[in-house]
Amino acid sequence: MALYDKKNTLSERHIQADKKAMQRVPDDLWEKCHYCHGTWAKVATNRYGTCPHCGAGKRQAARQRLAWLVDEFTEMDAELTTVVGRDFPGYMEKITAAQARTQLNDAVLTGKANIERTPFALGIMDPLFIMGSLGTVAGEKITRLFEYATAHQLPVVLVTASGGARMQEGIHSLMQMAKISQAIAAHHRAGLLYITILTDPTTGGVTASFAMDGDIILAEPHALIGFAGRRVIEQTIRTAVTPDLQTAENVLRHGFIDQIVQREDEKKVLGWLLKNGGRNDVQA
Repeated sequence: MALYDKKNTLSERHIQADKKAMQRVPDDLWEKCHYCHGTWAKVATNRYGTCPHCGAGKRQAARQRLAWLVDEFTEMDAELTTVVGRDFPGYMEKITAAQARTQLNDAVLTGKANIERTPFALGIMDPLFIMGSLGTVAGEKITRLFEYATAHQLPVVLVTASGGARMQEGIHSLMQMAKISQAIAAHHRAGLLYITILTDPTTGGVTASFAMDGDIILAEPHALIGFAGRRVIEQTIRTAVTPDLQTAENVLRHGFIDQIVQREDEKKVLGWLLKNGGRNDVQA
């Protein structure tokens, strides 16, 4: 019958209207938490970039974090440039793109800062710069930061966010672990305080060296903290690992960090520690 051959024009119009309406809706109206998968309106996102459901922090650029973490900041070593790994295919293009995206010369922002007029040396790794990977420039900047702090009798605060050593720079990137650790040891022998804040993710060679060298080790809620990735661990030990194995909460339970601090409270906690921590009680 002709009745059944005809399309339901009313329904067709509704479908077309719905498709046109969807095309007019922007793609970035909502934020989604990487940890609990909860969603919220992007306009409701606070300056800290934290999930309103579980408190997990969104990965932030170093300069974005700097805006709410300290009162004053003077950058150091912004002129250093990468010379290692230039022959690796596509590497320099990645460096150039990351520099444009983060307004940094490499994966860490370093300088002298203060909170409530208490001066200290500050380093913030940037997960948006090739996943905060540790290369020769980042390693040199962190080393110089500790050397400056030792020479000027300043505490150091280092915010870590990294996937580990940068493979494009080969053995040169791995050497940064030892170089930075030596500078930390000299800083420690001078009786000076070193605080680390582990953010998501802190993994690989960064975890195996300076991230865990702090006198006081703080972490953000639900941050991924570990050395090898879950898949590598399971393939090595041929056993499934628990979902929370490398969360900050589990790492805290096993005594590897001192305290989990909400991102909104970091400035207050740091200010108190810097003011009251002073010099280390233990002299090497």
